[in-house]
Amino acid sequence: MPDQRTALHVLEHVFGYHAFRGEQAAIVDQVAGGGDALVLMPTGGGKSLCYQIPSLLRDGCGVVVSPLIALMQDQVDALKELGVAAAFLNSTLSSDEARQVEQAFVAGDLQMIYVAPERLVTPRFVQLLQCTKIALFAIDEAHCVSQWGHDFRPEYLQLGLLAEMFPGIPRIALTATADHATREEMVQRLRLEDARQFVSSFDRPNLRYTIIEKKSGREQLLQFIRRSHEGDSGIVYCLSRKKVEDTAAWLREKEIRALPYHAGLDASTRAKHQQIFIRDEGVVMVATIAFGMGIDKPDVRFVAHLDLPKSIENYYQETGRGGRDGLPASAWLTYGLNDVMLLSEMIESSGASEQQKLVERRKLEAMLGYVEATDCRRQTLLGYFGEASQPCGNCDNCLNPPQLIEQTEAAQKALSCVFRTGNRFGVGHLVDVLQGKLNDKVRQHFHDKISTFGIGKDTDEATWRAVYRQLVARGALRMSPDGHGGLALTDSARPYLRGEAPLFLRARTEKFAYKARETGFDNPADESLWQALRKLRKQLADEQNVPAYVIFGDATLREMVRLRPGDEYEFSRISGVGDRKLEKYGADFLAEIAKL
Repeated sequence: MPDQRTALHVLEHVFGYHAFRGEQAAIVDQVAGGGDALVLMPTGGGKSLCYQIPSLLRDGCGVVVSPLIALMQDQVDALKELGVAAAFLNSTLSSDEARQVEQAFVAGDLQMIYVAPERLVTPRFVQLLQCTKIALFAIDEAHCVSQWGHDFRPEYLQLGLLAEMFPGIPRIALTATADHATREEMVQRLRLEDARQFVSSFDRPNLRYTIIEKKSGREQLLQFIRRSHEGDSGIVYCLSRKKVEDTAAWLREKEIRALPYHAGLDASTRAKHQQIFIRDEGVVMVATIAFGMGIDKPDVRFVAHLDLPKSIENYYQETGRGGRDGLPASAWLTYGLNDVMLLSEMIESSGASEQQKLVERRKLEAMLGYVEATDCRRQTLLGYFGEASQPCGNCDNCLNPPQLIEQTEAAQKALSCVFRTGNRFGVGHLVDVLQGKLNDKVRQHFHDKISTFGIGKDTDEATWRAVYRQLVARGALRMSPDGHGGLALTDSARPYLRGEAPLFLRARTEKFAYKARETGFDNPADESLWQALRKLRKQLADEQNVPAYVIFGDATLREMVRLRPGDEYEFSRISGVGDRKLEKYGADFLAEIAKL
């Protein structure tokens, strides 16, 4: 077993941290000692240290399997800043550059190398592996192996071969999102039956969860950004490419620096926009889910969704890209019943097997149940992953507990209308019938002649839509089999039709009280120093062509403001300042601090 003090020495002198967090120490001890590990740890929980430190403690080069070019580049940049001999092999390198990396790898000149899964299993790279001393294999984003998961990558299925080809070399698989079924599949496919499992809390206490009913999505988003995150870096997720383009253009008209990102853009444009987002501050990336996995930018202050995510796993992973530095961040979502209908239609019209469709339907139902919940968001979210918790005090439902109004009778009327109209019409038409609107469509189908016509005149449209959302969330309604976006009753509707199952809705409020943006500094002198340190950091980052956070993260700068170190020793005690960064940047930052 490795000496734990040696691991602490690497943690402090290379990475600049003075203590391990959570189960990091136990994971490092397991892998550095030659054991396999399966690690589930939330985004921002310090997963990378769990394989980086063992790689530096063991003989040979650590091989990190990552599905994303951006993550490789970021982590290699950061490791080089720390004085670690690291490199990556991916499609961005020329043949000469790739050859140089391979030569350094075989010669033993590298401490860590990042590769894509499809490259790792090629005969050429396997041959290189057999000629090189390997410290360990780290499989990042390991949930990609699951065919029932949300980011399935077929090339990950081949990684189980590492157990056969390289017995005795420790393997560590890591992910931030995996329910019990996905975890079992990871164990099976990656041949980790004997691995020690480390399951950390999924809680991200620095994230504030807020979910609102969609009325005018873009205007609601703008209000949220203006009040809480003016000038911050953020991500806005949309379901379609067109909505991404339109939203980014609209935000730019409102003088917010926004860029689009989706798979329909050419590779050079995507790379350029991603680079700007990572390197600059105050950029808002409007994107489809094609963007984000593996993005290592720690200072994303908000993640917003203009459409409903298709599963809690997706939502958890996407919101987890906010606040990776541990500082406060927002997870904001607006949705409507149309989102549910669209996602349901996408599931039904896909070419997936019936078994896969069933899995996706259940995941969507769980997501809908989450957004319609009236109790603590964090409790509901963590409960999905099998983790118990107390009310968090940092979500919309905790900060503004909803007032509940019984709508059991309205539920009966809503379901009766679905039945009387033939289990095949959408919400808009059903509400028209309930409210007694005599339009062409109602006349065409003779729905002015049925018993439910006009029985809901005294209830407004927004309330009827909320009733239907709740009934879909509770499984009493589903998409009509004809595939035209209509609703149909399920067996679960019977207790509601009989009035045996009560239905409560939250009373609608005019506005959610968004928290105003806070700098976190009580006096102007601290704010001045904060801005001066950020300016210096940006200047140094631009000179070296790396993201600003590679120099120092926001949390490290804030500690400098709070502690105001006066010499190199005091500066070295700041979290995030290792030996290399002390030597490289200590004098510049101490001089800036001394000015104020």
